Amino acid sequence: MRMTRLRLIALATPLLGLAGVTVTATPATAAGPVYAALGDSYSSGVGTNNYTAESGGCRRSPQSAAALWASQHGAAFTFAACSGARTGDVLNNQLGGLTAATTLVSISVGGNDAGFTTVLENCILQSNAGCKSAVDNAKAYAQNTLPGLLDNVYNAIRAHAPNARVVVLGYPRFYQLGGSCILGLSDTKRGYINGGADTLDTVTQAAAGRHGFAFADVRANFAPHEICSSGTSWLHSVDFSHLDDSYHPTTAGYQSGYLPALNAVTG
Repeated sequence: MRMTRLRLIALATPLLGLAGVTVTATPATAAGPVYAALGDSYSSGVGTNNYTAESGGCRRSPQSAAALWASQHGAAFTFAACSGARTGDVLNNQLGGLTAATTLVSISVGGNDAGFTTVLENCILQSNAGCKSAVDNAKAYAQNTLPGLLDNVYNAIRAHAPNARVVVLGYPRFYQLGGSCILGLSDTKRGYINGGADTLDTVTQAAAGRHGFAFADVRANFAPHEICSSGTSWLHSVDFSHLDDSYHPTTAGYQSGYLPALNAVTG
């Protein structure tokens, strides 16, 4: 099926949507952790196609890794993550639930700032050279501009939640190179996109380290389950029936990719 630009604009919606201010909170249990989940669509759970009505365009899912962790640990849960969020959205809209009583904060953010939806659109529509140019531009932004933006967010989290452990969630690589896909992007383009994800993770991990935050790297968990893998993919490719889910983890990806990575650093 030939992909039109209108469809590609719709594909970008889950990453570039409105970052609203609605927060879902779960009452505390005695002596349980006090947990706040912040960030973008990879924290809100886009890709599960199951979102709470009150979250609206933020698309918060009970099958997100954050919601699963909160349920498993009996946490008092503030769910502020929002599809489309950038660093500025976190600063402006997502910090209100943090207090000195907060014991855990998780966050994924930076991909929207670096413009990775534009990267995906250009890689689908343009030549290998056009894809490489888009990825290189995003990588340059991630390396030169994003560190300062992340520092601002991480400083604000620490100021609002001075006693919390903070876990920064990374992003998966999208593609298995040399995999089972016959149609679609070339392996060359897939490699460029994976390289962009690696740069984003490198920059994000370094920023987390500067602030004494833990980094939850999900790439190894997803490694046998990327798009074009011979087994079950934990990532949506372009899905014309649910365009909002495209290039996001499936329910299995959150449960078996993100949740174990979060558990590994929280104990």
